[in-house]
Amino acid sequence: MPKTKFQGAVFGLIMSYTMAFGMEVYNIAVKMGFNLKPGGFSSMTNTVFLQALKETLYMGIIVFIFSSLWGNRIGEKIANKYCDMKKDNAYFCRIMRQAGTILVMCPTMSLVATILFSIILGGQSWLNLPAIWLGTIFKNFPMAFFWNMFFATGFTRFVFSLIFREKVKNSSETEK
Repeated sequence: MPKTKFQGAVFGLIMSYTMAFGMEVYNIAVKMGFNLKPGGFSSMTNTVFLQALKETLYMGIIVFIFSSLWGNRIGEKIANKYCDMKKDNAYFCRIMRQAGTILVMCPTMSLVATILFSIILGGQSWLNLPAIWLGTIFKNFPMAFFWNMFFATGFTRFVFSLIFREKVKNSSETEK
């Protein structure tokens, strides 16, 4: 996948915005009560996606910054405790790195969301920050895990491969 720092940054931006969009759709749908309506999330309307897109514009860059500063690094360290790239299956190691990164980024972004949406914009007391943060982690972790494992990573790898296609020389060029 990414072979240069520039490619790594592009991959990181795609992943950050994909994760942010999925989490914003989920949280806005919960806030609007779709999880409690008959049909659950299947009863969502396009309003959820529009509002999620607006919030994703700034939340995606926050995800990118925090994942670049510590999320990816600590996630890799966690993964390295359970797999060795030299002797273990590369796919297993990739899954472990994803899981490690989720273990760091979900609490990080839940704290950001708690401060921004519950405390600053929601008017909750700062004294309630620990309880609200923990509740936000409980709510967000399952979605963050499954969204990352089963959609965001695959989507990001697909889009990245479209952007950075390997130039394959055709046989006539190699014969010259």
